[in-house]
Amino acid sequence: MTEQQTRICILGGGFGGLYTALRLSQLPWEKSQEPEIVLVDQNDHFLFLPLLYELLTNELQAWEISPAFEDLLKDTNVRFCQGVVSKIDIDDKQVKLENNTSIPYDYLVLAMGSETPLDLVAGVKDYAIPFRTIADAYRLEEQLRRLETSNQDKIRVAIVGGGYSGVELACKLADRLGTKARIRIIEQSEEILKTSPEFNREAARNALSERQVWIDLETTVAAIEADRISLEYRGQIDEIPVDIVLWTVGTKVSPVVRELPLKQNQRGQIVTTSTLQVIDHPEIFALGDLADCKDADGQTIPTTAQAAFQQADYTGWNLWALLTQRPLLPFRYTGLGEMMTLGTDNATLTGLGIQLEGQFAHLARRLIYLYRFPTLDHQIRVAVNWITRPLQDLLISMDQKIGTGE
Repeated sequence: MTEQQTRICILGGGFGGLYTALRLSQLPWEKSQEPEIVLVDQNDHFLFLPLLYELLTNELQAWEISPAFEDLLKDTNVRFCQGVVSKIDIDDKQVKLENNTSIPYDYLVLAMGSETPLDLVAGVKDYAIPFRTIADAYRLEEQLRRLETSNQDKIRVAIVGGGYSGVELACKLADRLGTKARIRIIEQSEEILKTSPEFNREAARNALSERQVWIDLETTVAAIEADRISLEYRGQIDEIPVDIVLWTVGTKVSPVVRELPLKQNQRGQIVTTSTLQVIDHPEIFALGDLADCKDADGQTIPTTAQAAFQQADYTGWNLWALLTQRPLLPFRYTGLGEMMTLGTDNATLTGLGIQLEGQFAHLARRLIYLYRFPTLDHQIRVAVNWITRPLQDLLISMDQKIGTGE
């Protein structure tokens, strides 16, 4: 009787989950030890979230930043399963999906990310748009096109949250809408980008000022309606007419994860060891937004894409080490700085002793993200498109001029 193959089930196809699966598929397994790897996600595509903003200005196309899992995993031994997780039974070692499918596992990787809470203020769920998924981008695009083709003098946009997402959205929308835009950022603290380096904050303030984006500091949202937003500033509430409200504040762990009988912090994040294993459950790994992790040096790991990217490398390695009887490696986080897009062909970059802004930062950001795309095949396809697209646009422009006799 042959021994049953070990199964590793990875929940979540974001930076943590997908890159763990790819790392596992690349490691040198002996035939007798090679596990079955199952990646589960509710979508059929991966999303390179830091580049989602470029869809709004048509700088990038959806296929470039959101390739299908089927394409990314075609040359690997990873099996993809599309489905929504309804329950995780850690006693019976089973993952249950909403379609009544059950997936038994020997090892489990929790990498389901986080959600944007839409129940903090009245009206958010009904009238505001978060910006974390392709579906969010399409929903915003639909509203923008409707307003752009209307006879409306100004398109009034309120962006709740003056963090990275709020600032990047404001700059992209201002560049897209031009003089037709009336954009405001609503931030409850006394400054935008509170955790960002001063160089990036200053570049962002300048970019917002140049685009005439209003910034309401020390202001909270009291309620949102179909065509207005109520703002509270120092005890006084003002109602302001709006066409679009974008909600970029807050994160929460999914209810499925919060229900697990595992050690969690006050935010519902699962506490892990420095090897990224769950306390008292060495067969379960947790990484990304849903994990409360301190690395080998005791520093708390931020819930960012670059942190999840690094954690995935260690998670893959440590699973391989467990199955091949090798020592596990404690996670060591390396802060590589931060990058922000501040409009079309404009960005800021700080890290590793470098400070850049403008077009050079924009180019550096693109190249760094291209390098981080999940597979070499996808990197090549996107790189070729980035090189040839300006030529294609030029030819189209020339054809249009010839057609109009210019």
